[in-house]
Amino acid sequence: MPLHHLESADDPRVADYTQLTDVHLRKIREPAEGLYIAESSRVLRRALAAGHRPRSFFLAEKWLADLADVFEQYPDVPVYVGPAALLEEITGFHLHRGAMAAMHRPAPVPLPELLAGARRVAVLEDIVDHTNVGAIFRSAAALGLDAVLVTPRCGDPLYRRSVRVSMGTVFQVPWARLEDWPADLAVLRDHGFTVAAMELTDDAVDVDELAARNPEKLALVLGTEGAGMSPETLAAVDLAVKIPMRPGVDSLNVAAASAVAFWELRAR
Repeated sequence: MPLHHLESADDPRVADYTQLTDVHLRKIREPAEGLYIAESSRVLRRALAAGHRPRSFFLAEKWLADLADVFEQYPDVPVYVGPAALLEEITGFHLHRGAMAAMHRPAPVPLPELLAGARRVAVLEDIVDHTNVGAIFRSAAALGLDAVLVTPRCGDPLYRRSVRVSMGTVFQVPWARLEDWPADLAVLRDHGFTVAAMELTDDAVDVDELAARNPEKLALVLGTEGAGMSPETLAAVDLAVKIPMRPGVDSLNVAAASAVAFWELRAR
């Protein structure tokens, strides 16, 4: 394998890994450069299993043996190793989950292709916290959703924190970024979906009531943290749905709510 020992944090060959704690920089830079970072040995293995292509690997030398089988599969991909202190200087944080990999972003999946044959879909409207995005993907993967759609202003599912929190399940659930929201609701309806907004409104039905109806195809829209669903989206959906709660508590974190709703509204 092409093994490269790092001696300086200024080495231009590892520019993909520099200062990963700068959130604003990474949100702009990763999509623009067509890359994302897979952090931890488990996550990068899941990325590779999903067919994503590595640009390079980056790790402390002690992890080489654990990933020898991976490096054998990609003999032309450079492997950068160095002491822990140097790796921390490059990335901006202590690397303790094994290896990292800079990965090529996969080509977007066309929306009609994504919806073909799907019965349960989640739509994330402007959810900006990458921890929540990753947690929702993990629930979607575990509870059988067929696809996830993200609106234009939603956080990036392939941002480093999203990938890490999802434990790599962002690679298992097909997803696409919508271009015109909420106008793209028409595309969901054209594919036969009932569209339900997860929102506490006066006419919202309980989630178990909607589950009893068992729509053949259901798209569940989850609103942004704090502000919730936009008025334009609420006006365009077919119905609103809520999780019944004890008095004194009006809502759950959006990621927790997604898990409850995904389970209750699973296709039967």
